[in-house]
Amino acid sequence: MILTVTPNPSLDRTYEIPSLDRGEVVRASGERMDPGGKGVNVSRAVAAAGRRTVAVLPLGGAPGALVADLLDAQGIEVAPVPVAGATRSNIALAEADGVLTKINAPGPELSAAEQELLLETVRRQSRGADWIACCGSLPRGLGPSWYADLVARAHTAGVRIALDTSGPALLRALRERPDVVKPNAEELAEAVGRPLATVGDALKAAGELRERGARAVLASLGADGQLLVDDTGRWFGHARVDTVRSNVGAGDSSLAGFLVAGGTGPEALASAVAHGAAAVRLPGSVMPAPGDLDPAAVTVTADVPEDRPLTEPAS
Repeated sequence: MILTVTPNPSLDRTYEIPSLDRGEVVRASGERMDPGGKGVNVSRAVAAAGRRTVAVLPLGGAPGALVADLLDAQGIEVAPVPVAGATRSNIALAEADGVLTKINAPGPELSAAEQELLLETVRRQSRGADWIACCGSLPRGLGPSWYADLVARAHTAGVRIALDTSGPALLRALRERPDVVKPNAEELAEAVGRPLATVGDALKAAGELRERGARAVLASLGADGQLLVDDTGRWFGHARVDTVRSNVGAGDSSLAGFLVAGGTGPEALASAVAHGAAAVRLPGSVMPAPGDLDPAAVTVTADVPEDRPLTEPAS
């Protein structure tokens, strides 16, 4: 079982529009609602892979109730933490030419009692879990050491923990030695404090995160592939993708693929790459099922192409 923790979940509304004209009335040609948040997406991808998952998340108000209903409809067990504030609602405007504009709300502020209840719920639900995946930004009220505290508690309980966050929250959590961290190129550059122009730059930065405490680093480099640096070695994975429909949730799908495949070594990296590549071929934030995967399109090698420039250099 994979337990996910999403401290700042959302109700995501996506409107399909011909174009975004500021100051005008824009009529949508389609709309959809999805439960949102990085950890929520990991749970959705794990469930799509046919594995059991439990999603721990603070929920409040009518949007929170709707998030729980949407997850339940997808066969995902929800361990809600009741909070006084309403769960945030995010809006995405998808234009016909593929441009996506997102408006993300800040979310409710959690009280000290709600913060402690969130940690206690994670502790209670983690019994029997293979992994805990903690993902996304922290809501108001949670200090940057909150993830570090969660990592320490998970290790005390003997559970492996994966962390997908950024900024001070990531840097402080490294001290508690999370089992895997999953930055993208921008987050990796921010963590080491310098631009990344090549795959080799990203590889060196991933090594530095290990030196600071991460037991493994799974780095998403977008269209340029993924890196894994762990006790088994240094690995580079890439997949052939002919058509990209949406990259929303692709990194979350990758993390889910990595964890369901064991969370270590080249086989897990191959699964991560396959899941990420499948996700970008699907519309919106749809998570791939086993039939959507194309393992034959995936290449994993220990011969990391360090001189290869990144398509989008990170700074």
